[in-house]
This record gives sequence, C-alpha cells and structure tokens, in this order.
Amino acid sequence: MTIPRKRIKIATVAGISAALVLAGCSTTGTEASRSPSDSGAGATRSAPASSRGSTYADGRYTATGEYGSLPSSIGVSVTLDDDVVTAVEVTPHATDPTSRDYQERFAEAVPERVVGKPIDEVRVARLAGSSGTPDGFNAAIEKIRERAST
Repeated sequence: MTIPRKRIKIATVAGISAALVLAGCSTTGTEASRSPSDSGAGATRSAPASSRGSTYADGRYTATGEYGSLPSSIGVSVTLDDDVVTAVEVTPHATDPTSRDYQERFAEAVPERVVGKPIDEVRVARLAGSSGTPDGFNAAIEKIRERAST
C-alpha cells in the first residue's frame, strides 16, 4: 500500500468515527477551549464537555509525544466520548526515511488497537515493527489524559 493510500485509509477511519460521534452529540453541551501551556508540546481541546459524570471531558485532544535518545516525536489526536476513544490519528514527524516508515506503519496500525477502548486502558507496546514510536504515543496519551481530566 502506498503512503497516500495509507493516509486516505487513516483519514477515512477517523472521519467515520468522528461522524458517528457527532451523530450522537446533543446541542445543549457547552463548548470549552484550552490552549497548551508549553509551545506545541501539550494537548489542546475544543469540544463539548460530557455531562454523564465521566472522568474525562468529551472532545478532541491533540498532543506531541517525544521518545528515544535523539529527540523523536509524533503527533497524536484522540477523540473521547464518555471516556472511550472513538477516533485516533497519529501524525509522523520523522524526516529520516527509515524512521518515517516505522511511524507511518505505526499510524496505520494503532486505530485498530485503541478505538473503542476506555482511554485509561490505552497503552501500546511494539506495534507494526516499531519499538520506539509506541513510547511517544504513550507519552502523548498521558498528556491527553491530564488535559481531559474533569
């Protein structure tokens, strides 16, 4: 599968998940927005908060996860609904062709592992041949948990 087809597949899965989430949203929610406290390395949120007594506020959150001895990172966007991950998108940041390939394969494989799971259960290990990228993903998920806490 070529890189553009991988991106289309990931975007399609994310779009379908987002559409399903939006279909169930009520128009009575309040909108909240929070910007990261550290220049781009934190999580951001912009969506209605849940009124169901969840541990985490509903919405879409984005964070950058760093990993490895050399500064490597990936972007992670997660949509939460009632503490459950309903969509996830991983954005590779690597410029080295080998590292980029690992990050892209990881990005393609991660939705199957995390969509539909409570965010407190989301933690990935070696996936799609990548042993370092999961560390960055898990770091980003931790930032998202902290920001989404109600």
